[in-house]
Amino acid sequence: MPIHMEHPSVETGAVWEARQRIAPFISRTPLVYSSALSEQAGGPVYLKLEQLQPVGSFKLRGAANKILRLNEEQRKRGVTTFSTGNHGLAVAWFARRLGIRAVICLSDRVPQEKTDRISALGAELVVCGDSQDEAESHCVQLEQREGLTVIPPFDDTDIIAGQGTIGLELLEEKPDLGTVVIPLSGGGLFAGIASTIKSNHPGTRMVGVTMEGSAVMYHSLRQGKPIVMKESNTLADSLLGGIGLENRYTFQLVRKTADETLLVTENDIKDGLSLLFHQHKLLLEGAAATGAAAILKGLIRSDGRPIVLIISGCNANPADVLRAIGYQATLDV
Repeated sequence: MPIHMEHPSVETGAVWEARQRIAPFISRTPLVYSSALSEQAGGPVYLKLEQLQPVGSFKLRGAANKILRLNEEQRKRGVTTFSTGNHGLAVAWFARRLGIRAVICLSDRVPQEKTDRISALGAELVVCGDSQDEAESHCVQLEQREGLTVIPPFDDTDIIAGQGTIGLELLEEKPDLGTVVIPLSGGGLFAGIASTIKSNHPGTRMVGVTMEGSAVMYHSLRQGKPIVMKESNTLADSLLGGIGLENRYTFQLVRKTADETLLVTENDIKDGLSLLFHQHKLLLEGAAATGAAAILKGLIRSDGRPIVLIISGCNANPADVLRAIGYQATLDV
């Protein structure tokens, strides 16, 4: 099936080029059927298992594409980024593969599980403030002071194209796609997948799901412009962070391609995590369970065509996740 790209904010062929560029470093993740969620949705539901990427999330696709496009001088000076954790992990991992310096700026809301893994990858870690916006400010200072190249977490065409490679895989594996359900935060993942799929199958529904608290993109879409919101604690911590008042790409792309955006509560996310653990033996982070949460809540129903949920990542403390879903295990040693 021929696949093309036509969108004013994503260059024609950029996603195909990204796919070829990053192929040696990323995994083509499996698409697995969920009988439990299919029963709930009234039609076939599949899980795209992006938590199986080497860094435990989809973020490696965009980070690898961006870094591979840097020139030799930029690589020599090094890179920096700001992140809620998963993008920082991806940048740290890929920088290590290429042997370049990486400085990762995080807020103190980022779970210890993620900060420990970033440090273990040899990246320089800077923890500052209680929001991604504060981490971004420090990152910009590093760019100006030390000449490091910023690898944005979402609002960048190379990042968007990298995440869009998931869309190519879905089109090839499920050409009769009815709905794609995507965790929604800064919009890089959503914009990449939705732009790719809508360019080829305009009739496929694109649904974004995010947590009820601090849902910046969700409320920005309803106000017609990027807004700022205070971050709050959530199981879906990787969906925290602003979208930038000067957002260049993802806000408009999400606005153009989203058929629906939904909110789920913390209890809904727990339900999603619980089902994915008990039915599929998947121990995930909260963001990855938002799609399952929406189906369990009755917010998404099948129209007869397949539904695909993007399972975005698994970088959470396992004990915290098990505690959240009320699972207690006794180990005999």
